[in-house]
Amino acid sequence: MKITPEIRAIVRRALKEDIGAGDVTTDCTVPAGDWLTGRFVSKAQGVLAGLDVAGLAFTLLDKRVKVTRAADDGGHVEPKQTLATVEGPTRALLTGERTALNLLQRMSGVATAAEQFVRAVHGTKAVILDTRKTAPGLRVLDKAAFAIGGGHNHRIGLFDMVMIKNNHIAACGGSITAAVERVRACDQRKRQIEVEVRNFDELNEALALNVDRIMLDNMSATDLRRAVELTAGRVKLEASGNVTLDTVRAIAETGVDYISTGAVTHSVKALDISLWLEDAHSG
Repeated sequence: MKITPEIRAIVRRALKEDIGAGDVTTDCTVPAGDWLTGRFVSKAQGVLAGLDVAGLAFTLLDKRVKVTRAADDGGHVEPKQTLATVEGPTRALLTGERTALNLLQRMSGVATAAEQFVRAVHGTKAVILDTRKTAPGLRVLDKAAFAIGGGHNHRIGLFDMVMIKNNHIAACGGSITAAVERVRACDQRKRQIEVEVRNFDELNEALALNVDRIMLDNMSATDLRRAVELTAGRVKLEASGNVTLDTVRAIAETGVDYISTGAVTHSVKALDISLWLEDAHSG
């Protein structure tokens, strides 16, 4: 994956958070000239994501660290599989180990969960979307991992798409029409507009406004199917709320265009990966 300035800043912050004034244990026990080799090894099945980010945790500490891939992002990994080898100054590898693993394990966990949702709706037209329910400060990594797992990214933040939700509607006197009119009068960039609705009265009001997408919030499968029939393709429909691996297939079969799930990022289970360090020698 491409290492952007934002990703580089995330890894720098993570290292600073862990190292602080210095890795006192490593600095006191490891001679400065020692070198080490090691391997990232998967301990579970899953989808790999974030090897370049993990490698960055080492090279930001010491440019002499060399990371050699043995697997690719987006690929399936098995227990005991070597994902990459690392070689460099022992101090850099020991100091960067936890940051590298934290990022790699989380990203691979997100990618693994995303792929499970995508696989669950295979054969339907539904597209699996992520949400803004990401770890604060790690959104760019969470969303990159979601895409590596085969999902699609929803809006990145509050700035790149209009999402009129219940609280916005309440602030406009309970009127979806008023909320949409205010956005259209205010937003000079004319960004896409999505409106959240909770019942069929709200759906009918939103349909009359020619918005770009309508989110059907916490509707049953029966109501989702009725909403699809009522809309008749006039606008893209997104289902949201109570989306799990157990329910997502039934939701997809109602005919909605998108299904958004926050569980993949807000309740991610990190993929079990270890860094096995070995073969210490003098540089």
